[in-house]
Amino acid sequence: MEIDISDADLAFEEEVLRNPYKLKGWLNYLDHKKPTPQALTIIYERALKALPGSYKLWRNYLLHRTNLMKGKNPFYFQRDFDKTLVCFERALLLLHKMPQIWLMYIRFIKRQPDVTKVRRVCDRALRSLAVTQHEQVWRVYVRFAEQVGGEMARRVYERVIKVWPNRAKDFIEFCEQQAEWGWAARQLVQELDSPLRNPDEEQQQWMRLANILQRHAGELSEEPWDVEQVIRDGIRRFAGEKQAGTLWTALAQWHIARGEMAQAQSVFEEAITQVRMVRDFAVVFDAYGEFLESVVTMEMERDVKEAAASGTLGNNIRTELRLVQLERLMDRRALLANDVELRQNSNSVQAWLKRVELWKQRSLDEGRSDKARRSACEMIKATFEEAVATVDAHKATQGTVSDLWLAFAQEFSEVKEKRQILDRAVEAPVGSVRELEEIYKAYVETELRARNVDGALRVLAQATRPPSSLSTSVAQAASRVNFNDEKVAASKRIFKSQRLWSLLVDLNELQGAVAGVRSAYERMIELRIATPQTIVNYAAFLEEQGFFEDSFRAYERGIAAFGYPVAVEIWNVYLRKFMDRYGGSRIERARDLFEQALDKCPPKYARPIYVAYGMLEEMYGRTRRALSVYERATSGVGPKERLLMFRFYAAKTALLVGLAQTRAVYERGVEELGDKEALQLALEFAQVERQLGEIDRARALFAYAAQLADPQVSPQLWDRWHSFEVVHGNEDTFKEMLRIKRSVQAKFSTDAQLLAAASASASAPAPAPAANSGKTEMESEQVASSNNPDELAIDDDDL
Repeated sequence: MEIDISDADLAFEEEVLRNPYKLKGWLNYLDHKKPTPQALTIIYERALKALPGSYKLWRNYLLHRTNLMKGKNPFYFQRDFDKTLVCFERALLLLHKMPQIWLMYIRFIKRQPDVTKVRRVCDRALRSLAVTQHEQVWRVYVRFAEQVGGEMARRVYERVIKVWPNRAKDFIEFCEQQAEWGWAARQLVQELDSPLRNPDEEQQQWMRLANILQRHAGELSEEPWDVEQVIRDGIRRFAGEKQAGTLWTALAQWHIARGEMAQAQSVFEEAITQVRMVRDFAVVFDAYGEFLESVVTMEMERDVKEAAASGTLGNNIRTELRLVQLERLMDRRALLANDVELRQNSNSVQAWLKRVELWKQRSLDEGRSDKARRSACEMIKATFEEAVATVDAHKATQGTVSDLWLAFAQEFSEVKEKRQILDRAVEAPVGSVRELEEIYKAYVETELRARNVDGALRVLAQATRPPSSLSTSVAQAASRVNFNDEKVAASKRIFKSQRLWSLLVDLNELQGAVAGVRSAYERMIELRIATPQTIVNYAAFLEEQGFFEDSFRAYERGIAAFGYPVAVEIWNVYLRKFMDRYGGSRIERARDLFEQALDKCPPKYARPIYVAYGMLEEMYGRTRRALSVYERATSGVGPKERLLMFRFYAAKTALLVGLAQTRAVYERGVEELGDKEALQLALEFAQVERQLGEIDRARALFAYAAQLADPQVSPQLWDRWHSFEVVHGNEDTFKEMLRIKRSVQAKFSTDAQLLAAASASASAPAPAPAANSGKTEMESEQVASSNNPDELAIDDDDL
């Protein structure tokens, strides 16, 4: 084929003739001839003849040829299409490693209707290109296969998945879009069986498979793989999770689609006894109910057709049987749901008690036969037996094992039968001593309701008896067992239960058995489980029975057992009871008791005992001894109570020997107490002197106390002194008070400045001296005087 060469083409012709192996010249010539496609084809052919291995030339030439075929029907322009295909084949002879040439070839050949040719070209491309470049080909290949669909699409995806397993998800989605449920199910099974499966997506894939099997079971009835075995494998994997119910339902639907109604019902029955989650149970039960309803409907329709054909309506046994099955299923719902709760947590006490209540409702249902009610009563006892045998005492939730035993015992009306259950209960393992206490208390209440007090005492005696394996001595048993040690079995610690011992005491006291009460209290003290209240109760009981000395000995044993500070409270009760009993008749013994109480008593707890001791001396002894006790108390109490004790001592001194005798008390208190307490006592001392008419002594006390009181912190002293001078003083004494006040204020201000300077010097370097430092002291004094709210306008000459 030849072309007409114009004058404008001569320069380009000369250039390519002169340098035929130079690519740039050909490209310039091709760019010049773009408006004439026919001539452009001839020039491309000439260029490729000179440069057959040029990728750029071949790519541009193939683009040119494919553009020429745009919009043309391959059926009518088959010859032109074949020519273009030949060009592609020529290009691939030398450029078969170029992926873009192959992609152009595949996209072009897809226009014609021969699927086989396209498939073969794609396969040739995959064989020719490096593995790292296959992804580009597969992307086009898969898209073409999806358009074609059918067997080809499946085979292409199978090949892709072997190279890129993560593309299986795309294949499954494609199968679902194409309603190829068999392919989708098989691929899901392969994914779930693969060792390379993603654990995060496994549950989602199982639910996807279950959904396909459940909705399209009829289309998958001829699958070569064992559907039931696959689904059961999923059920085993998700036995304790929320999705197991969906898998069970899918398995049943599979059998229903195959017409295997008996197998489907068997699967439903198995499911409702195997699922462990309430949500799964609801899913399975609802599906089971719908299944039975549909079967009943089918049977009824069949009956109607048979009746229409025969002209008579008879009773169909199969229909009646299905109705009974449906009614029985609905009747069992509550018990089946309870089974699920127990499978989920067999240690749930509340679930077991709920099961008992369900059987009770059945036993009380009047619509049931006598045989059914008797069977329900038997099931109640069987449920309790199973519950106490199943529940782990240390893992029980929503209740305790004791709740089960007590509820079990309540089911019997005969005392003999209750005793048998409670005897087993006290021997059974429990989670804590508290549970065993509840069982013993219920046992005692049972005996008391039967008016068998001796039996109740025997039960408590059994409970409070130390185990024979520990020791024959009560003291040794007490020392070897720690009541709060949870590692020791409750049955070996129950003998130290204060609640049971208190109950034993109350029962003996109710019976009037004094010896029994005393024995119980004594054992409690020996076992070291008696509390201070127990000691007080024991002593009060002995006092009521007239055993006064034994009562006092009980107090002394409690004091020795508990020590301080608990002993203080016992001493207070003991001493009060002793004084009420003997008064002043045994004063020396009472004094000895008070001295014993004060001997080892910590000072912070000693004040009530000192006060009671002084009151004893006031009432039955001598005044001097009482004041001596109060004087000892001012040193024997805690630091925080010394001021209170000095005031009490002063008040008692004034009351007993006169106000003037309190001077020694106040003088000692002001001397021994701290500044803050001494200030308060000095003010009270000044008030006493004022009452005695000693104005000068009172003024001297104010002057002394002023040294302890900062006017800005303790203004009450200065207010009292001011009021005192207004009533009893004159101008000179008033000026003296103001002078003392200024000096005290200056003293406290200087001390505060020194403390602040010391703190500042410790935390920061010393600043450079200021030029006007000489004025600092004077300015400070001026500021201090200007800030004094109590300053009076008095000239220096007046001072």
